[in-house]
Amino acid sequence: MSGCIFLVAAESSGDALGADLARVLKERDPTLELAGVGGPLMAEEGVPTQADISGLAILGFIDGFLAFARVKRAVAATVAAILKAKPDIVVLIDSWGFTLRVAQGVRAADPSIKLVKYVGPQVWATRPGRAKTLAAAVDHLICIHDFEVPFYEPYGLDCTVCGHPALGRYKPGDGAALRARQGYKPNEKIILVLPGSRTAEIRRIGPALWAAAELLDRDRDVRIIVVAANSVRQQVLEQAPAAVRILDEREKEDAFAAATVALAASGTVTTEVALQGTPLVIGYKLGWITWALARAFLFKSKYATLMNVAADKEVAPEFIQTKCTPENIAAAAAPLLDDADAREDQVRAQDEALAKMGRGDRPASEFAADAVLKMMRG
Repeated sequence: MSGCIFLVAAESSGDALGADLARVLKERDPTLELAGVGGPLMAEEGVPTQADISGLAILGFIDGFLAFARVKRAVAATVAAILKAKPDIVVLIDSWGFTLRVAQGVRAADPSIKLVKYVGPQVWATRPGRAKTLAAAVDHLICIHDFEVPFYEPYGLDCTVCGHPALGRYKPGDGAALRARQGYKPNEKIILVLPGSRTAEIRRIGPALWAAAELLDRDRDVRIIVVAANSVRQQVLEQAPAAVRILDEREKEDAFAAATVALAASGTVTTEVALQGTPLVIGYKLGWITWALARAFLFKSKYATLMNVAADKEVAPEFIQTKCTPENIAAAAAPLLDDADAREDQVRAQDEALAKMGRGDRPASEFAADAVLKMMRG
């Protein structure tokens, strides 16, 4: 089977998903032609970007409004690249607002091109009306959770459930090796701070996480580390206290496994840390206008963290918006630092939630590749 598949990813998380999918597609059928718009990880898998999508990691209504002109240009460039490539299928990865506009542009210009959305909007948490909008724009959805499917059934959109991508990417970290490399003793307590992968997240959430770590350090002899993505490394350097050890992304699994407790912004990284058997305390903040609109009209879920959603209870303490304070975060993290039994209890609860999310199943990229290739076969 030959043909052309075009992958579209607008930010780092989508780039990683696209790279995983590209690798599995080529394994399944080396004759496939792959093209796309994405980042460095997709390029490493032989899918160099056909359009400039830099600066599209946008969070919230206000940030989106301010970036509207840039997004509009990127959408036009991406649609033009797709039409030039004339693919059989376009896979639109994550990034709801951007990929929706690309889908609508392609559908208007060439309805013969099949459109697949890989990771849908969080209709279970905010704006369930997006299910109808997406069903009108694409031919198939590859979603993460079983509980998403009923939102799309009334609109006739076929869905494939792939499980959380972080579960399929899991590789065990070597915490002991990380401690040895950094000169830490086996019994030293380590606080891992993860302030986010987007500029806006780091700006809004980072100060509370760093201040909480410093509060915990005040009465204890702890080490504080952070894993910084290359795209935000300089911002993290500017924000982190002087004594913090800043580690490269390539060491992230080892760092996650080495930590005694992690203070993290809500996101995919919370699943990655939990997979390494480390307890988490989670914080999150949006811009105040975005939060006011979301709280009043949009946000429907009891929890922001997927583990908590899957468990339908707060297995990892989370502090959102006004509750995201250094004092609250430090108070929740203190027993996890001081009491081995408390750590074990939370890790056990996190493991149960991970099992409900599909831990132990095939990687998400394999389910996604199967769905895309099935569409290729008609």
